[in-house]
Amino acid sequence: MILIDGKQTAEIIKAELAVEVENIVKNGGKQPHLAAILVGNDGASETYIASKVKACKKVGFKSTLINFPATVSENELLQKVIEINNNADIDGLIVQLPLPKHISEKKVTETILPEKDVDGFHPLNVGKLALNLPTFISATPYGIMQLLERYKIETAGKHCVILGRSNIVGSPVSILLSRNTYPGNCTVTLCHSRTKNLEYYTKQADILIAALGKPDFVKANMVKDGVVVIDVGITRVSAPGTEKGYHITGDVDFDDVAPKCSYITPVPGGVGPMTIVALLKNTLLSLNNNLITNL
Repeated sequence: MILIDGKQTAEIIKAELAVEVENIVKNGGKQPHLAAILVGNDGASETYIASKVKACKKVGFKSTLINFPATVSENELLQKVIEINNNADIDGLIVQLPLPKHISEKKVTETILPEKDVDGFHPLNVGKLALNLPTFISATPYGIMQLLERYKIETAGKHCVILGRSNIVGSPVSILLSRNTYPGNCTVTLCHSRTKNLEYYTKQADILIAALGKPDFVKANMVKDGVVVIDVGITRVSAPGTEKGYHITGDVDFDDVAPKCSYITPVPGGVGPMTIVALLKNTLLSLNNNLITNL
């Protein structure tokens, strides 16, 4: 079993990006600039945004963090998005989700300029992804593809089973892995909450991507020997008596499943760090006006 170390891979990519940014600036180019908007004080969101800001500094990006209270009006938030859209110095913009219930995530996402939408959530960018046109690949799917590529995991002709059909992970990953590219050329099965006999499909998987948000859902009896497992889930599970009072786990019961795997991502330290790196790569693509058609 080989552990797919997302943290280590992310550090390698950050070092590569830092060299690229240094060369751009040395040659008179513009320093990449990523802006992030955070609404409210959700602990997980604050931690994630802080990681993004830290990563920007490490690779030589400028970063701007705009904080709003949870009571901010939808109109005020949209006006700030429009202001950033019109700021030529800012190359990429992310609005941290989820947002308070009185704010339409759909409206906010659609207000961000597609060419600054480094999260890849704008409907125009999602449509271009489906049609294999130049666009931003949403961060988590992009990070997954990078891991498969960096670990030289064979994908052509493999059966990839994806658990979860979200617009953020499951659906875009299914599109990417079915493309005539590397990583890609998989036969893809997309499973979800209404899939009957789920275990029948997971046992067929050469590559299993779990993105359900159900801690420790995948057990050893659900997978075959030699499977590649990419665990996207991350959940805080109560652990009374421990120092923190909780532990972090993925959608896969790691200790149970890992012995059967050829490759597996840990949680934490797998897909998560790669998501942040993907945002940085997308921002650099925006700066260079060089969107990717494939991976």
